[in-house]
Amino acid sequence: MMRLVTNEPVWDLEFDEKGRLTAPAEADFLDQVIAEGVEDLFIFSHGWGTSQDRARALYDEMFPMIRDAAAGTAGIGRVGFAGIYWPSLWFPPTQATPPPAVAATQAGNGAVVDLSAGTAALSGTEIADSLQPGFADPAQQQTVMEIGRLIDQGEEAVGSNESDAQKEERLREIHQLLTSLVPPTPQDQFEDSGETALLLTADPKTGYQAAAEAFGSAPPGSATQGIGDWFHHAINGAKDAMRVLSYTIMKTRAGDIGRDGLGPLLETLQGRSSVRVHLIGHSFGARLVSFALSGISGPANSPVASLLLLQGAFSHWSFARAQDNPFGSAGALNTFADRVHGPLVATFSVFDWAVGVWYPKASFLAQEDAQAETSGRWKGMGADGYQAVNPSKDRVMPADGDTDYMFTSGTFYRVNAAGVINNVQGEPFSGAHSDIRKRPVVALAAAAAAAHA
Repeated sequence: MMRLVTNEPVWDLEFDEKGRLTAPAEADFLDQVIAEGVEDLFIFSHGWGTSQDRARALYDEMFPMIRDAAAGTAGIGRVGFAGIYWPSLWFPPTQATPPPAVAATQAGNGAVVDLSAGTAALSGTEIADSLQPGFADPAQQQTVMEIGRLIDQGEEAVGSNESDAQKEERLREIHQLLTSLVPPTPQDQFEDSGETALLLTADPKTGYQAAAEAFGSAPPGSATQGIGDWFHHAINGAKDAMRVLSYTIMKTRAGDIGRDGLGPLLETLQGRSSVRVHLIGHSFGARLVSFALSGISGPANSPVASLLLLQGAFSHWSFARAQDNPFGSAGALNTFADRVHGPLVATFSVFDWAVGVWYPKASFLAQEDAQAETSGRWKGMGADGYQAVNPSKDRVMPADGDTDYMFTSGTFYRVNAAGVINNVQGEPFSGAHSDIRKRPVVALAAAAAAAHA
């Protein structure tokens, strides 16, 4: 346990990829929370490919800001903080083409936008080197490195006199290894999983060319109209498939850690104390804290007093009712919102390109209909907030942070944060996705915490 300079306790909660709490010992953590007399415990989870050092830097900056925002706020008592550390993995940085204007990414305006995720500039080895540390299993680490090697060999074969059959065999070898790394999808928990259509396709030749088109590694129409060297496009698409694989694994892992690790820990805490827990998650960390609700056996066993999702990188249908969403199935978390005794809050911003532009492209690879990519079917939480939920209300985050959100318990809130989460400088791929270290954001966290039942 550490402390802020103002003496509030801070715990580091470290989970492995299976959701096991590896440090501190569970009993020690629970005993210390009780001994410290904490009344309101803020638990924050990082997202994306965040190293432990980068996660710590995030928490070191955010926790004192939250403490200051909460100080003297009615309904909030003695505060404590816990930062979650989990093995996220992500792609190496790429020089993506940023959207030229917010309007250009929206559906129905007739704009033609030539976007590229910048994947083609990377080698297979560079991609593998970035992803390999995210796997604990040595066999999986070796598989990742082998995929990278085979992609590089494929690039060397571009323009050669190999037959199409030989080139297709190269793709099948890559795809077989890639498929072996795809995590299983729970059958009883619906969530959009369009990206698995690419990862589990029986036709990598076509699928990888489609991926290259979606992520801008190949010009539009390449796969269907035979534009250019199909094998060159497919090899670039294999790199994009590795990006989608990393996205899929992190998405699944965040849910597993939340459901199997954090959720049961919170239920045990509820059984021993009256502490109120305020869950905050950024990006895929938003999925982690949300899925913690499904690891709590019932409302009476939950200490969760508020839920705040900052630019969540998971389906905006996750809490949805079946009758009101295009998939016709209830979201994976539809029956777990009652584990939150206060408001359920989610920020969104049109300047978040990671969730608003690239996230739907990964899921769109299911290609169930011609308009799917722009219809909103595949969007993430950070693009437009909770969808098909009830009761729900809309709010706007003011740039100065001073507002009475008038939150009430048991209500979903979509908070338009475009006036605050909007700094895209130096982030051509993710845009403002991580632009959350701001006073209005922590003021939102305090307002949600103060509105508990």
